[in-house]
Amino acid sequence: MNRRELLALSGALAAATVAGCTGDGGSPTETDTTAPPSTTTTETPTDTPTEEPPTGGPSVDDERLAALASGNAAFALDLHSHLASEQGGNLFLSPYSISVALAMTYAGSRGETRQQMEETLQYTLGEDIHPAFADLQTELDSRATATDPIDDSEVDAFQLAVANALWGAEGYPFSEDYLALLEENYGAGLREADFAGNPEGERERINDWVADQTEDRIEDLLPAGSITPQTVLVLTNAIYFMASWLHKFDSENTEDGTFTALDGSESTVPLMHQEMDRVGYASVPGAQAVELPYIGEDVSMVLLLPDEGTFEEFEQNLTPERLFGIFEEMSDATGSLVFPRFEFETEVQLSKALSDLGMPVAFGGGADFGGMVEGGAGGLFIDEVFHKSFVSVDEDGTEAAASTAVVMLESLPPSWGELRFDRPFLFAIRDRPTDAILFFGRVTDAGAAQGSK
Repeated sequence: MNRRELLALSGALAAATVAGCTGDGGSPTETDTTAPPSTTTTETPTDTPTEEPPTGGPSVDDERLAALASGNAAFALDLHSHLASEQGGNLFLSPYSISVALAMTYAGSRGETRQQMEETLQYTLGEDIHPAFADLQTELDSRATATDPIDDSEVDAFQLAVANALWGAEGYPFSEDYLALLEENYGAGLREADFAGNPEGERERINDWVADQTEDRIEDLLPAGSITPQTVLVLTNAIYFMASWLHKFDSENTEDGTFTALDGSESTVPLMHQEMDRVGYASVPGAQAVELPYIGEDVSMVLLLPDEGTFEEFEQNLTPERLFGIFEEMSDATGSLVFPRFEFETEVQLSKALSDLGMPVAFGGGADFGGMVEGGAGGLFIDEVFHKSFVSVDEDGTEAAASTAVVMLESLPPSWGELRFDRPFLFAIRDRPTDAILFFGRVTDAGAAQGSK
């Protein structure tokens, strides 16, 4: 897999997300993020299981990965642009986490629901989207260790833990084919949940799982009231990342300096300084870009600095083609870099944004997720998509975490309350299979229609 494709899905998009942000510094801490073993679709695991990516799947397909990277970048920039224009301020997302959680949901979609999800989420591969995500997981797992350039020792320089899980209502007739597809491609075993009897307890259980998978960086993903007795299914993804810079910043060179925010206001923030020697750099129309590699050099952060006074225009016009073009333009260069420490969280509910971007059917009673249910029956729809993320950048490197939960309900039969036939009415007796009307009549005076009984 080439460098451009990897960057598109492993962190380069943070450049468009965090440009112009400020925050207090936060140092990463060493943690053990060994991926846990996967569950099966026939057993209910413990609350904080350990999972490994699926094994025995197809070999990695580079062409399929390139298509996945391109589509995911397009969706990432669409979503980023929409949220940035709606809410402003600092913003940090994991397009990968959102795409994975929704891909597991997409696997059970049908008809117009499926078509809208494909177009909005840029799933250009159709059913191949699932083995493509399995391929990507295989690639990312290979980055688990890297060689320290100082002493050639093996180190956990690149830590990436990804976990998926399904939380399904007890006794609900989920399709075995659907569960098998998610187990094979996402390592997502089904955990039975008592949503009907203990919705709050199950909410806490899911939140505890997310916190465990993200080293407690993502807490309370599902807010109070988000799980109800009508909840049928919750699909979750959690991702945790920590990596050290290949060239660390010397903290002694960090000095307070002035940062000018988008609205023109100024604040004092810690600015890191480093003389960069032969790192990726590009000067393109409207912006400059610099690439900061992490140890191992397979993964990097790309920083984009639009020309002064053009940030919003550049951001709104950034396309995957332009972003990948910047990656291609990069070549080794030297120079002085001044870069702020920062740390912040983003918490969003995505139903409105995803509806606005083109998939409203999935969020209403007209949704078709029949592929999730035996026999294709049921009236499942997405109630809400919750996403929460964290990022911390300092002299040593980067720590980031995110989680996404897709909460699904089942449409309930409509209730009319009390319907009183205490005034004139019509009635028919019909043969239901043929709709033949056998009798038809009206009652205009029930008092005169009491017969002799």
